[in-house]
Amino acid sequence: MRNSAFTQDMTMMYVMHDALRRELGHIAATAARTDTDPRAVLRSAPGWQMFKDYLHVHHGAEDDILWPAIRAAVAGRPDENDLLDAMEAEHAVIDPGLAAVDAAIASDEPGTGALTAIVSRLVAGLNAHLTHEEDQGLAVVDAYATPEVLRLFGVEHGNRIGPAMPLYLPWLLEGADAADTEAALRPLPAPVRGAYHDEWAPAFAALDRWRTAAA
Repeated sequence: MRNSAFTQDMTMMYVMHDALRRELGHIAATAARTDTDPRAVLRSAPGWQMFKDYLHVHHGAEDDILWPAIRAAVAGRPDENDLLDAMEAEHAVIDPGLAAVDAAIASDEPGTGALTAIVSRLVAGLNAHLTHEEDQGLAVVDAYATPEVLRLFGVEHGNRIGPAMPLYLPWLLEGADAADTEAALRPLPAPVRGAYHDEWAPAFAALDRWRTAAA
């Protein structure tokens, strides 16, 4: 739930945001490394590609399912439409930010100052967007999204993950508390929950996705 004023359960939105913030911290720390070239680390680290992939899943499902349904529900309500316009504008700058990081890590120019600055902009911008969505956007979702819209949003999210679920689920839940982990696993079939605990989470824990062992 995360917000007692909400009538609908937004736990999974917060869990996803927590995962994205966690990875932004890893990205910033990697870009600041001085023991090795951080560009080479980001080029080879699975964590960077995973972050991009799962961010695209989340925002794609929002853009295709969630926000259009909310937009239809708030027709004629200028304040809510202004907020949705802001959400859309914030989404629109994220892909260029990711592309800028990709360009920086592909560069062989001396020094890594450009990468540090570009990563700082990405981290600040996405963190601000996540906070804006939590502080204002989720209240609009709670008020205007029907349970069916939220169900379809979850289905679309899952469809976009597809066969990557064994990697995505432990990525999503790394560092999550027991309540959030239980909320994420509860709707899943028992065999999937078992695979998560017995296979997926241990395999993910062994993955050095940010090449921290390369120091």
